[in-house]
Amino acid sequence: MKVSQRSDDMEPDLRRESHPASGWFWYSKTDHYGGVFPVMVFDNLTAAVEKILLGKERKEQESFVRFRSWYTFESRFCSPGRGSEKGGVEGLVGFARRNFLVPLPRGENLEEINDRLLKECVAYGSHRIGGREGTVGELYEAEKELLIPLPRYPFGNERTVSVKADKYATVMVDKNRYSVPASYAGRPLRAMLTVDGVSVYSGEKRIAVHGRTFGNNHWVLDADHYLELLRERPGAFRDARPLSEWKKTWGASLNALLERFRERQGENRGIKEFIDVLLLVRTYGQKRVEEAAERALESGLGSAAGIRHLLESAERREETILPLESERWTVLPAAADEYGLPPAAS
Repeated sequence: MKVSQRSDDMEPDLRRESHPASGWFWYSKTDHYGGVFPVMVFDNLTAAVEKILLGKERKEQESFVRFRSWYTFESRFCSPGRGSEKGGVEGLVGFARRNFLVPLPRGENLEEINDRLLKECVAYGSHRIGGREGTVGELYEAEKELLIPLPRYPFGNERTVSVKADKYATVMVDKNRYSVPASYAGRPLRAMLTVDGVSVYSGEKRIAVHGRTFGNNHWVLDADHYLELLRERPGAFRDARPLSEWKKTWGASLNALLERFRERQGENRGIKEFIDVLLLVRTYGQKRVEEAAERALESGLGSAAGIRHLLESAERREETILPLESERWTVLPAAADEYGLPPAAS
């Protein structure tokens, strides 16, 4: 039931060093390797370095210190503008570009491209470098013995910020808006951010969950958050922004049901009755509600209460009791053996 304004900059950009996606990239690689490198060398990326001091000294970002402490590795930083300090890395970047990124890989999404690149990199493990004993894969397995074991639980790269719901029942997070239930408009709330998600809390209660979007000035709206408000203002139903994308997923039965309600009960009352049907999606899911709407159209039902009755009746039919002859009780237990009773007299 969610609608968002999509654009090319809504995917996480790992080039933005201050972005939590950088942290996600690091610890996702430790999971792949099955351990943590004892020493890691970094550029002076802002996700890790708050201030460059004299020589090799750095004031590290608090979030990076937590990350480093969780995985217990030692961090080292290059001198500014001294690419020669990590010449091996630059060489490997060129090698990867030439061997895996030419021609430019294409796919439906980043996940598909990344999966294909990973398979190509793993396949390179059968290659033998001149002058080395063993294949790349064999040397890789030997080096894994030197890694620090992974902690029992992965690092939680969450960030919590205080927010306030505006009159549109949205909260602003990193220059983008995320909806909350309309009843929370105007209230102070708390948002927990991960690299791919935004969860909004009122006290200890989670009231909204969204996929995270990037870029600026995007609206991520869950239509369910506005149904009660639209029921009070049925005149806004037709052009309501939160419903625009959800309407595209409605089956023919829902659209036909809306028209029936309008014809029988009038415009405003019909819309209110239809919103009562949409509210049933919270409990039964959209597919089951659409199936019930189709049965209601066939039988001539013209109210949300009738559709609720169809859904409840179908749910009761699913709660069947297994007969004693079912596979669960192929043989009934003997009372004497089960409870230590003497056998009945013959």
